[in-house]
Amino acid sequence: MQYGWLFFSCCLTTLLRPFYAFTSIPPSRQNGHNALKMSSSAARDLLYQDQQAAMGRRAIIEQELLSRKKLKELKAPKMKAAPAASGTGFGGGNKKATPMERLATEQAKIIHRDGVLRINNALSERRADSLREYVLEQKELATVETDKNVEMSQAFYGVENQRKCRVDLQLSLLKGGYAADAGGDASQTESHIVADVLQEVLGEGGTLRSIYENLVTLEGEFYELATLITDPGSDRQQIHPDLPFKDIAPLYVIFLVLQDVTEDMGPTSFLLRTHTATENAKFHDYSQKDDQLANADCRLATLKKGDAVLFDARILHCGNANHPDTGSTRAVFNFSFRNPKIRDDLGYAGSIRPGYIGAMTLRDVSDALAAYSAGEEDPFAKYGDGLCKR
Repeated sequence: MQYGWLFFSCCLTTLLRPFYAFTSIPPSRQNGHNALKMSSSAARDLLYQDQQAAMGRRAIIEQELLSRKKLKELKAPKMKAAPAASGTGFGGGNKKATPMERLATEQAKIIHRDGVLRINNALSERRADSLREYVLEQKELATVETDKNVEMSQAFYGVENQRKCRVDLQLSLLKGGYAADAGGDASQTESHIVADVLQEVLGEGGTLRSIYENLVTLEGEFYELATLITDPGSDRQQIHPDLPFKDIAPLYVIFLVLQDVTEDMGPTSFLLRTHTATENAKFHDYSQKDDQLANADCRLATLKKGDAVLFDARILHCGNANHPDTGSTRAVFNFSFRNPKIRDDLGYAGSIRPGYIGAMTLRDVSDALAAYSAGEEDPFAKYGDGLCKR
């Protein structure tokens, strides 16, 4: 999840603009034009490869800087909800806060302080197993469809779709998933695993519902819905925030792992308390950046199946390399909600199908899950397959 590639793409487009100046090409020049198109495509690929190689070299340097301090695991804090008090519910008034709301208040304090929070057992192991099997099947379907038509890539993949052994698989909210795309027949699908998972974490009494209400309220925009999948051989990322800095936290992100994650599988590293203006300024000052990394409090998210990390998207972090020999496929369910206090552009295109962009808030997701709980088989049907922009 790096927005640097977007800047690079803009520069590349400017560089190659002369190649795209032809609007009407006589038949006698078609062969030359096709060769030109191939040449510009090859140039684009070479520049992309050069950028990736440079980023890889920098990632190794950063890894060495972080290794100067003893590596620590990101652990879930031992927390107890504060005592109940009148008028402390998220809605205010005379309502007493529930135990989950009081716990969320304590969790939010840690997120505001450290920029990241580990939450154990956010999803049951049974659901994690089912979702992992499902998303890996969806990945195979996406491969088939994009092999037939490369222009479909944006419907299936997010910001990571061009990386080695790494994809961000954008999920459908319809029962049947990709089989239901464009009105496809998903009648043989028995369960709605995505709705089941969202119900467990965001439905009434869900494990992550209260903390999200605390951070973004029910008006927070449903900004991402995907699964990050890395295979053995995927490279280490450069350290990065997910988006340009803003004074108010603009986005809160969930990484929920669908299997135990070992060091060899490339877990995410988080640099605690780097979500502030001061730390952001250091990161973008090359005279301070290396010292910042060498002295950072870096934590490794080696999570157990069903555990999650919730983080402020401004925090510095990176995915580590999935070892080519001793690693294994790592699947991470990913969703986020945008802070409604931020109204301008985030400078970051989240991983979500185009038709779901701006379509739902936490309240809308909650209403759909309530309908699902009441017996509605396909609670997000009115939002469609998300293939086309609304």
